Amino acid sequence: MSELLAMADRVVARAKPGEQVEAYVSRDLETEVRVYEGELEHFVSAQSEGIGIRIIRDGRTGFAYAGTLDVSAIAEVLAEARDNVEFGTHDEWVGLAEPDGVDVVAQELWNESLAACAADSKIQFAKELERLTLGVDPRIRVEDSSYADVAVESAVASTTGVRRSGRENGCYVSVGTLATEGDETQSGFGFSVGRSPAEFDLAKAAREASDRATRLLGATKPVSKRVTVVLDPYVTAMFLGVISSTLNGEAVAKGRSLFKDRMDENVANPLVTLVDDPTNPLAYTATEIDGEGLAARRNVLIADGVLRSFVHNAYSARRVGTRSTGNAVRGGFKGTPGVGCMALQLQPGTRDQPALIADIDDGVLVQSVQGLHSGVNSISGDFSVGASGMLITNGAIGAPIREFTIASTLQRMLLDVAEIGNDVDWLPMQAAGVSLVIRDVTLSGA
Repeated sequence: MSELLAMADRVVARAKPGEQVEAYVSRDLETEVRVYEGELEHFVSAQSEGIGIRIIRDGRTGFAYAGTLDVSAIAEVLAEARDNVEFGTHDEWVGLAEPDGVDVVAQELWNESLAACAADSKIQFAKELERLTLGVDPRIRVEDSSYADVAVESAVASTTGVRRSGRENGCYVSVGTLATEGDETQSGFGFSVGRSPAEFDLAKAAREASDRATRLLGATKPVSKRVTVVLDPYVTAMFLGVISSTLNGEAVAKGRSLFKDRMDENVANPLVTLVDDPTNPLAYTATEIDGEGLAARRNVLIADGVLRSFVHNAYSARRVGTRSTGNAVRGGFKGTPGVGCMALQLQPGTRDQPALIADIDDGVLVQSVQGLHSGVNSISGDFSVGASGMLITNGAIGAPIREFTIASTLQRMLLDVAEIGNDVDWLPMQAAGVSLVIRDVTLSGA
């Protein structure tokens, strides 16, 4: 990391009078393994490294990047970024992040055993997951069994005084299943994540992948009605991803959030406390610094149902007259920072999913959803997505159902939250899963 930070420092040292200069340097190593019927089907191990340079002068921004850390290439990128300033559009709010006095929360985000894990071992994890999954139920076939990991090292330095670096790695396994009975086939999936393969629970991933597929066999189209739904943890994580777009400071600044004028108002049931906490090492996306080199931090977005904060990078914060929340995100050295939540989690309740279901007379356990992005409007809040799952009758799981739609609005769903489970599921995505009970949702079927 000191090597990357030194490169960024050298770029910043070449700033000319009147320029703000930022250098972002990163090195990534990713591995993807996929097996099928006990044989290796796909193996990729790819490393990328590069630098992105942003220059701001007189309210205009120039940006350039290179996928190499060669000294001569870096000089060319700096010159290109300077040239690109001339083509930039003037923006009164543009400017680099400045140190804000928030200290980095030290975390153990780098695991040496993962870094040293041999390729053969990674392949064996995928093979073992496939073997375990096939042993759960004779009706199950494995569509694919995969292992993936990523290691990222990055450094940011700027003329405004930002100078930080960090590194993290993590891995996960996943399996896709098909359950067949007669002429019918249903699909399922399972995951396990960790900082190292030692944290995998392969048996649990196999069992979940089998259960998700087999319990949908015989599914029919349900009758339309208004019901209480229980979102499975994976579905809740996807739902929180949609909610995060409404709490994005950039969307707020542009008037594209349904909560833009709702600060300090009740926007959810008092049971709901939603935090974005990349300082929680259990989160797959945990990190120590954001995309502009500011310390990552725990931000409470909704507290006891009351909207308390949006997430901001330096630019969106400046536009709305507040401070960055350390939520600058970037997809690597090839782009400039955007804004986004990093590691969302609902504060969990005290009961597990079976206990939640036991209190519901007439409801639906939503196991999967389709069309989440096309069926949800983050400006109006309209929510209508396809789904499959299980009926809940008199406190027990009943018949499987499919080809139905659940509909409401995001505003209404947050207010209609009835209970939050304690079954936190850490997933390879930017939100943790948990069972979520929501009342008065429209189910459209037959």
